[in-house]
Amino acid sequence: MDIRQYLDSTYLKTAQQAGLSDAENVEVVKAAVAEAIEENFKLIMIRPDMVAIAKQMINDAKSHVLVGTVIDFPEGKSPLEEKLAEAEKAIAEGADDLDFVIDYTAFKAGNIAEVKQQVVACTRLGRKHGKIVKWIIETAALDDHEIVQLSALIKNCVITHLCEDDYNHVFVKSSTGFYKTENGKPNGATVAAIKLMLENSFPLPVKASGGVRSYEEAVEMIQLGVKRIGTSSAKAIAAGEAASGGY
Repeated sequence: MDIRQYLDSTYLKTAQQAGLSDAENVEVVKAAVAEAIEENFKLIMIRPDMVAIAKQMINDAKSHVLVGTVIDFPEGKSPLEEKLAEAEKAIAEGADDLDFVIDYTAFKAGNIAEVKQQVVACTRLGRKHGKIVKWIIETAALDDHEIVQLSALIKNCVITHLCEDDYNHVFVKSSTGFYKTENGKPNGATVAAIKLMLENSFPLPVKASGGVRSYEEAVEMIQLGVKRIGTSSAKAIAAGEAASGGY
């Protein structure tokens, strides 16, 4: 097993969140892209405004590393038109994977039709352009029943409105890593949440994102059945080490 081909190496901090200037943050992104190229990770996951930079670096290096970005990040509350516009810009600038934050707030409020409309329209857009689409459900904001319901909702939208050939290219993803939890509760992927997602999203694949910081944790997720792992600790995981913190 080449664990690197499961790893979406991730850097999603804004300059303000990182305590850096804009120019300094760009350099951090460039370093993350260079590391992904050197380590031959599956993908580098960065903010939309960094997609063009990452794509140029990867093309110049003649690398096969994919470029992923997040859409409507981190809360997923934007109207459908804004989600689509942000995705279209990312596609134009060379993104390979589009990781949409689902409007989990609307879902929790019972606005199911609205959520379904967003899932169908955004997934269709991504697949029309041959892109991988992932739906971040933010498991830390949901109880177990809601994780089951939302995973099944995404699955049913895809099965009903897209082709069978699309199934392997539409993921259910656990977390943004930016959700603020109380009492030190995990804000990323947990084994319990991932099991619920796997059981209720099949045949769609699952991405475990956030909280996977060691080789052993990554292997455990892969053995459960996940197809991608989003982590800021990709290099440590690939080296069989444990990282002390981060996404």
